[in-house]
Amino acid sequence: MIKRLCTILLSLAVLCTVGVGAAHAQPGKRVFNAMQIIFNPSAPDLFCTVGAVGNDKYGHKLAIAAGHCLGDPEGTYADREIHDNVAPVYDRSDAGFGPIGYVRYFKDPEGSQTGHVTKDYMVIELVPQVTLSSQGPYLKQTGEVKVPGGTASPNALSPALDNERLLATGTNEIITSGQAGVWYGTVMDNADGVYRSPAVFLRGDSGGPAIWHVPGTDFPSQANGFQASGPWAGIVKGITLQLPPFLFTSSANILADLRARDAASPAGVFGAGFEVTTNP
Repeated sequence: MIKRLCTILLSLAVLCTVGVGAAHAQPGKRVFNAMQIIFNPSAPDLFCTVGAVGNDKYGHKLAIAAGHCLGDPEGTYADREIHDNVAPVYDRSDAGFGPIGYVRYFKDPEGSQTGHVTKDYMVIELVPQVTLSSQGPYLKQTGEVKVPGGTASPNALSPALDNERLLATGTNEIITSGQAGVWYGTVMDNADGVYRSPAVFLRGDSGGPAIWHVPGTDFPSQANGFQASGPWAGIVKGITLQLPPFLFTSSANILADLRARDAASPAGVFGAGFEVTTNP
């Protein structure tokens, strides 16, 4: 039976997924942060971006992206576990490989890109044939941001874990990688775990990676090939008219919501206990 997730128009992404038969993936593909992904091979210009890859506590291979990349006005799939393979995901640069994974959860909140909706994320279960990598084209992710004693995400259970606590504003910088290259900027505002920063991104970068600049480590520059490493801090969310205009959903919000949803589900949820891969 063919099932369809509805298309919606968004300021950063216009994507459609259709649960139809696809070529079987062959082994050998590496999946990494900043990989561009599509949901329909016939629409390669309608894409989003991977923010982080790793494993959950149940042993699933996963990628995290932005929830608003999919729309579901009828509420058939949004904000619930999707166990059927109705929403395949492809590497934009190699759709012929077949699906690299299937969407298992996405949040489709109204106004998710321009407002401070705290749960704008997607969980993609990757197929067994792919290999996880912590190294993107420019960013190497070294675990997840952990802030002992910091302000807890509004999505967190009590007590919150260290990886569910938020970066303080004005003193922390994040680095992002996308179509505009590699940019960094200070976390200027934090509204319920949605960071505002001058770190630049473009349409299609939704879901893409942001890492925390660890004090004392190098910033990306021409001298180091614009490479940077640090713990996963969040994913690209949207652009607003405020300054700075660029919003990021914090990793703390995502991890806290995954744990809260898992605690409420007897069968567990995809992504609970997510940890960025240590594979190079």
